[in-house]
Amino acid sequence: MSALKGLKILDFTRLLPGPLATMFLANMGSEVIKIENPKFPDTTRQYPPYIKSESASFMAFNHDKKSVLVDYTQTEGQEIILKFLENVDIFIEQFRPNFLAQFNLDYHTLHQKFPKLIYVSLTGYGQTGEYAHLAGHDLNYVGLAGLLAGNQNSSPTIPIAQIADIAGGSYLAMIGCLSALYARTHTGQGQHVDIAMLDATIPLSINAFTWFWATGEILSKEEQFLSGKLVNYNIYKTQDNKYVALGSLEDKFWKRFCEMIEKNEWKNDMYDFKNMNIHKEKVQQVFSTQNADFWVNLGLKNDIPITLIQEINEVMENTHIKSREIFQEITHPKAGNITAINFPIKFSETPHKIVKSSPLLGENTQEYLRELGISENAIKELLEKKIIK
Repeated sequence: MSALKGLKILDFTRLLPGPLATMFLANMGSEVIKIENPKFPDTTRQYPPYIKSESASFMAFNHDKKSVLVDYTQTEGQEIILKFLENVDIFIEQFRPNFLAQFNLDYHTLHQKFPKLIYVSLTGYGQTGEYAHLAGHDLNYVGLAGLLAGNQNSSPTIPIAQIADIAGGSYLAMIGCLSALYARTHTGQGQHVDIAMLDATIPLSINAFTWFWATGEILSKEEQFLSGKLVNYNIYKTQDNKYVALGSLEDKFWKRFCEMIEKNEWKNDMYDFKNMNIHKEKVQQVFSTQNADFWVNLGLKNDIPITLIQEINEVMENTHIKSREIFQEITHPKAGNITAINFPIKFSETPHKIVKSSPLLGENTQEYLRELGISENAIKELLEKKIIK
């Protein structure tokens, strides 16, 4: 049995944040029905790169889901959605505030009809506030949240990962869904869950905020303890032009490192903030004498956290990561054999794996309409009117 078996979700989300959240919920056993409008399906389906004819990005975010194409901008399409909602636990959408109100699919309208329904809205800026109706993307949210701050000595750098989309969007959306579901077991009522990616990204800078509250100082990246200031917690280049992370944050690890490289006189350098750049240069010179594998293996022998800065292909080949089964090979009906990322939490009693690849556009539409009790003649008529596809 899967952890979320029996949970039914109607998924109106698009692009990355919502679809990744609902995919993980589907991986854990939820029945996730992805609703797309025939006039404007999820644009990620068109994003390169492609594996054969299929978008690699769309497939990556949408495994284990069902696909239903219905034009909910039309009255007949809205009626189909209402039939779905008679037996759905969670409705999750990713449009700007009140967008779905014009189609009578907003929280207020649906709550009157389905008081137990959990309605999750995932947006950039939330349902309220002066930014609520503004367009935005990950870069806007991380910039406003302060994650790109501290650049007195350099220009801001765009992160390689979509931090706000995933940490502030996908992960918080899952928490919002499951928290509201738990609350419903006590109250018997659904509720509106308002998730703003900007709000949810701000806590990622909690250390910078804490320093500011305590001292009134705004530190540059180079001055913050965990982003480059410390000699004992930093990134160093090795002889073979690779990089390693030295994570000897605690005193015991730094002292052990100094002993390992026979530099006992450096043990107190981690506290010498005035000369920290000099100390970092000295350590860099040491790392430059050997290749990355040498330092990683030496760290392992001495229980010191020294790890390789891995490229994507190296992550795939890492034996520890392989043993954790974070990657899974699955088969897609058009793309063939592909690699997918598993849901990263392990459950001892309700184990999970990806059961099915991402759905083809509208592949489950008629199946669900029959399940809802809609006759063959009615389905034929809906097809002719292009309400479904």
